[in-house]
Amino acid sequence: MTLMTVSPLPVRLEAVIFDWAGTLVDFGSFAPTKVFVDAFAQFGMDVSLAQARGPMGMGKWDHIRALCNDIAIAGQYQAQFGRLPTDDDVTAIYERFLPMQLEKVAQYSAAIPGAAELLRALRQRGLKIGSCSGYPDSVMRRVVERAAAEGLEPDCIVASDDVPRARPAPAMALKNVVELGLSDVAACIKVDDTAPGIEEGRRAGMWTVGLLLSGNAAGLTLDEYLSLDDAGRQEARARASAELSPAAPHYLIDTVADLPAVIADIESRLSAGRRP
Repeated sequence: MTLMTVSPLPVRLEAVIFDWAGTLVDFGSFAPTKVFVDAFAQFGMDVSLAQARGPMGMGKWDHIRALCNDIAIAGQYQAQFGRLPTDDDVTAIYERFLPMQLEKVAQYSAAIPGAAELLRALRQRGLKIGSCSGYPDSVMRRVVERAAAEGLEPDCIVASDDVPRARPAPAMALKNVVELGLSDVAACIKVDDTAPGIEEGRRAGMWTVGLLLSGNAAGLTLDEYLSLDDAGRQEARARASAELSPAAPHYLIDTVADLPAVIADIESRLSAGRRP
């Protein structure tokens, strides 16, 4: 018997699922990083911004666990307390971190230039807008409140504690698929500024877009970004690309303002029967 091969039917793009900090809001993703530094300082540990950025994209408890697994940070903890940090110690740091994050997050959650205009353009094309974050729900409520005032109102918002396992597991992205009533994961684009967020989209079977200059990988303030000359931008892109490329994003762009060209290319690929 001869087996027939069947070409997949073309899929039409249905939705774009965005990360929050470093993607839609908080240029440079400073709200979580600075608070991580401050929270660890309260336990007598000196954590740099670069160290704090390392596990970015994970749920915040997992992020703290990853920092505590860092040899240098774990060594500081052992010097302070006579033992390596346990999960109970991670929880103690998290419980100190969370109210600090609640206090500071709105301060750093200004919309990234071009984000509100992009969301309006996506809706005009008939696309649904999903979102997910490494923030827990209590923090996301603060972020969403400010974002709405700036024209950022996704159709779906999934926080890290809304699912059993957050990034890099695919649960948050897939919860968006369910909540938005989408027909195919290949009809979705996941946009993120971190490697775990890109991996989340890949594991969910979606197209993935990594952001080079607006988020955690570059770690630039908006003013720093705007002041870069061509050589400076190329250097920042190269540094961020080295961090994001191991997660194998389908596309790399500077900020969400550059997404329309990517959407056009993905729609062309989908119409030709290609999948992520």
